[in-house]
Amino acid sequence: MNSDSQDSMRTGEEYRLLSTFGSRKWMVAGIVLILGVSIPVWRATTSRANAPSPALHAPAVAVARVEREDLAAELTCDSELRPYQEVDLHAKVAGYLQNIRVDIGDQVKAGDLIATIEVPELADDIKRAQAAERRSEQEVARAQAGYDQAHLVYTRLTSIGKSQPNLIAQQELDAGLEKDRASASALAAAQAEVEVARAELDKLQTMQKYSKISAPFAGVITERYVDPGALIQAGISSSTQTLPLVRLSQNDRLRLDIPVSVSYVAHIALGDPVEIQVASVEKPLTGVIARTTRKVDTATRTMKVEVDVPNPDLKLIPGMYASAALRIEHRNRALAVPVEAVSRGKNSTVFVVNKENKIEERTVNLGMETPQKLEVLNGLTENEMVMVGSRTQIKPGELVEPKLVVESGSLAH
Repeated sequence: MNSDSQDSMRTGEEYRLLSTFGSRKWMVAGIVLILGVSIPVWRATTSRANAPSPALHAPAVAVARVEREDLAAELTCDSELRPYQEVDLHAKVAGYLQNIRVDIGDQVKAGDLIATIEVPELADDIKRAQAAERRSEQEVARAQAGYDQAHLVYTRLTSIGKSQPNLIAQQELDAGLEKDRASASALAAAQAEVEVARAELDKLQTMQKYSKISAPFAGVITERYVDPGALIQAGISSSTQTLPLVRLSQNDRLRLDIPVSVSYVAHIALGDPVEIQVASVEKPLTGVIARTTRKVDTATRTMKVEVDVPNPDLKLIPGMYASAALRIEHRNRALAVPVEAVSRGKNSTVFVVNKENKIEERTVNLGMETPQKLEVLNGLTENEMVMVGSRTQIKPGELVEPKLVVESGSLAH
């Protein structure tokens, strides 16, 4: 075998060896690649299988603690402020308005002079009545003198008749007695005439006082109807021309009229607190129920309730509207849950999170209701946890992770 053929054979052998080594090299690389991909996948699968499932699958739910609270149900009504007292002042005597001292918006005190009415005829009537009184008094003096003389004569005749029985005739004694009685009657009549004259004078003087119109109580003049020189008709007249002089309103103390629906009148009691909110006043006012009509208006099916509202600075104006919140029901230390915790259907139910953090559905009996809380009469105990919010993704018996809700509505951390 020559050298060329030997070289050729050696080259073919080397080629086969190199090919075999190359194939094995790629096979090893493929195995390493498969292992590099499979091991992380196997580890991840193993770690998920070995991890505790509750921590990953238990859904978080908002819960609230069942606690005892003082509950109060309120009724909010639109109401209106009006004067505590209000009156139209009329004249009791007819005449011309001499002067008027007030105008709208003026504040007056009780007894302040408001207007004066001129009645010239009344002054003349008073003078005549005074003269009649004097004349009657003179008649009394004359009748008194006649009675004194007649009585003295009769007394003397009677005395003589007793001392000397046959000296005075019986007819003379009878005449003396008759004259004495007649003079006594005349005196009594004269005295009665004096009383009549005095009564007439008092009446006229009283009517003269009515010509001065005074304020019956302290308040504000809210209307003025007449001006000086106007003819004023007597307030007791039935004439359609009779008009008041002014309108006086007591505004330092107001009445708040609250129409309460017939559905709630049974819960209204005198002395119950009322919170009043007026748009023009920043802070709410407080008061108590002072009086009620104790009758439901058949037209509106409401009962009027009144609250006295102090108004010393006159910031509140009669006619203003206000919002009045009345406490219609109250429970002390009632077992309460949030309104969102109760599902109301045929039966009222709640989802309770038990000690194992599993959901239990319970039927509860409810009492009074406030905007945020419901009173639970039975079915729950104090300090239990109830779920609040939607139940669409939660079922009874399911394991959950409770998150306590604080009063503001956020979750406690």
